[in-house]
Amino acid sequence: MLVPVICLIAGFGFATSHRDARGTELRSPVTANLRDLVRAAEAQVKDADATLAGLQAQVSAATRQAGQVDADVAAAQAKVTPMLAAGGQTAVRGPGIVVTLNDAASVPSVEVDPNQLVVHQSDLQAVVNALWAGGAEAMTIAGQRVIATSAVRCVGNTLLLNGEVYSPPFRVAAIGPYEAMQSRLDKSPGVALFKEAAGYYGLGYTVEPQHRLNLPAFSRPIGLTYAKAVPK
Repeated sequence: MLVPVICLIAGFGFATSHRDARGTELRSPVTANLRDLVRAAEAQVKDADATLAGLQAQVSAATRQAGQVDADVAAAQAKVTPMLAAGGQTAVRGPGIVVTLNDAASVPSVEVDPNQLVVHQSDLQAVVNALWAGGAEAMTIAGQRVIATSAVRCVGNTLLLNGEVYSPPFRVAAIGPYEAMQSRLDKSPGVALFKEAAGYYGLGYTVEPQHRLNLPAFSRPIGLTYAKAVPK
């Protein structure tokens, strides 16, 4: 009587193990399907961005044409255009600076904390804040225009900016007075810490003057939910 009971318990155990193993199989078709879904979603986002850019171009062209034939529209455009430029809504060009930050190219021979070998959110923020303080008039990170409401967020060694994900190296381009921006970089405690780590762990840090930078307009929604204009 004991043998059948033992066999029954063993059979139940094998069935449970098989079921659990199926539930945690990392190479299952379900995992592959999730990867395909992510890739498909990324492709849809790129297509939507391209469509948005095309529609924005059409609106801009129609607005310019209206201003050429309607004096009231032209007067309104004259008032709005400086605001659009200040808000990052127009493409700009001019002299400036490019700062590039990168992870360590190789792992040191001595044992170190892996966190010391990658660019962190605080490093990027230190560079961005120093450039703004140095008189930057327009800025991009990884080719994306940043404005007052842009947030620099890093997860691991990847950057999340304006709904996009970027990997190092991170190129920060700013239009403005080169010497003043370089001076602010030199005086920034946060930048100094990164430069020290770069020298010790082999991270990348370069600063280059630029005679002509072409920065795109900010292309993301700018609607405010909580902020309200203060009446004059």
